[in-house]
Amino acid sequence: METRWLDGKKVAARIKSELSQEIRALTSGDMVPGLATVLVGDNPASRFYVASKTRACRELGMRSEAVELPAETTTEELLAVVHRLNESDRIDAILVQMPLPAHIDTERTLMAVRPDKDVDGFHPVNTGRLCSGNPGLVPCTPQGIMELLFREGIPLRGAEAVVVGRSNIVGKPMFFLLLQEHATVTVCHSRTRDLPRVCRRADILVAAVGRPALVTRDYIKQGAVVVDVGVNLLRDRDEVVRLFGDGSRKLAAFDKRGSVLVGDVHPQASPGWAAAVTPVPGGVGPLTIALLMKNTVRACRQRRGKAGTVSQSVVGGS
Repeated sequence: METRWLDGKKVAARIKSELSQEIRALTSGDMVPGLATVLVGDNPASRFYVASKTRACRELGMRSEAVELPAETTTEELLAVVHRLNESDRIDAILVQMPLPAHIDTERTLMAVRPDKDVDGFHPVNTGRLCSGNPGLVPCTPQGIMELLFREGIPLRGAEAVVVGRSNIVGKPMFFLLLQEHATVTVCHSRTRDLPRVCRRADILVAAVGRPALVTRDYIKQGAVVVDVGVNLLRDRDEVVRLFGDGSRKLAAFDKRGSVLVGDVHPQASPGWAAAVTPVPGGVGPLTIALLMKNTVRACRQRRGKAGTVSQSVVGGS
């Protein structure tokens, strides 16, 4: 079987192209969507992600404000920053970069972000809207996966979908988004009995557990669509050889950089077996950034009472 690669970069580029036209129309009416990012501490990965989001705003002509706070920032000090951004008329969307330092109350911080500026869709108000099928801001990664499935023509109505992972960021919202499109959805987790057997039922398998190469071929039904959400950094050369093979391009990349990325799906599991699969990197990751931009425009429209849909969105909550 020939396996089709679902190119998240191309889909993300199309979404951004659509958004750029809409943003030009908004800015011509003196309405510039604004995103604020808040980074606490100096986690290199978090800093990279925030820089990517700021760069995307600049490329699309949106306003961005990057707030950087020292690692010793207290919960109360962070809440004061969130309150200021809540009250700013120049800011339509707020993103507090996770993870926060251990001494900060993450739940209080996320609850403090106004629901209409909650670009990540983590506030209970937006979670409730998603669960009840009402419009709201939806977490970017599962929303990006839905955009990919729609735009790549993957049939969802009546399909059996299995989501491995039950996080509030991906697994749970993924369940509701797939259910809204009339898929039959099972959510698996660490206590699921005989996980490979459950996964083999799936027409659409979404792996989002953060465990390198967990999903092997015996998890995948032949002809299934496999969405790999995992982004795991490998620093062990023997592990890279085991997963990708001696003499592989990944091993060469490891020898050059000292690390490589691997998803939650074993790199040898899908080719020639699944009907379609997302690569890591280049699959789901670019879509997360694109949907963050899309959510920012949506928040701008909703907050300022501007009617209309966002870039012909195909995902619930438009």
